[in-house]
Amino acid sequence: MNTEDSRARVANIFDVARLAGVSHQTVSRVVNDLPNVRPATRQRVEEAIKQLRYRPSTAARALVTKRSRTIGLITTGGPDYGPSSIVLGFNEAARNARYNVSISSMLESDPGSMRGSVELLLGQNVEAIVLVAAHRGALEAMQRIDLGVPLLAVESSGRSGFHSVSIDQYAGAHAATMHLISLGHREILHLAGPEDSMDAIERVRGWRAALAENGIVPREPHIGDWSPRSGYEFGRLIADDRTFTA
Repeated sequence: MNTEDSRARVANIFDVARLAGVSHQTVSRVVNDLPNVRPATRQRVEEAIKQLRYRPSTAARALVTKRSRTIGLITTGGPDYGPSSIVLGFNEAARNARYNVSISSMLESDPGSMRGSVELLLGQNVEAIVLVAAHRGALEAMQRIDLGVPLLAVESSGRSGFHSVSIDQYAGAHAATMHLISLGHREILHLAGPEDSMDAIERVRGWRAALAENGIVPREPHIGDWSPRSGYEFGRLIADDRTFTA
């Protein structure tokens, strides 16, 4: 094989085996992080992989290990900062653990869209699914589906019935409101997110609870959608309102 051919052709497992002086089975064991490979042999194989820029086939690896090493990720709602940050962190963690990620993004959280996303991911033999539930409807839609693989929900209530991880938005809003009350404020305005947003719902609950604990009758929260336009309208609203202090 001349130099021009080697540049044009993608290296395969047999090329790596030849360069490292081992069998292709040994290369497979190294690639799939299986035991019974001497450290010196593993090092030679890894150096050959790097030199040839070999990229193992995901499908071939799955045949050997009987695992896809792929996690499905379903995101709901628009490109808000919070959910987007979760996706970035999730991808980094999966990559560090040598997992692939297959993402299905949904603007709507209706049962039909959710089922379509789940079927798409299950068709790729994902080992588990993570649902980033920005809206309550996403959890309700998922509850109707029999997955057959583990599910983890990222949501704010902690009451979804699924295994979940969450930021305690209730506790955060409650603590912030209690702090303002401790400073002497009693007219505390709440600028809320969308009514179907899990984060917004929990923040309103925390704010209301803190006010109630101190005998303060809450105003109705102002509902927005976290868009720049909504923020601008909120700014105009509070600029003309002198009846609140915080």
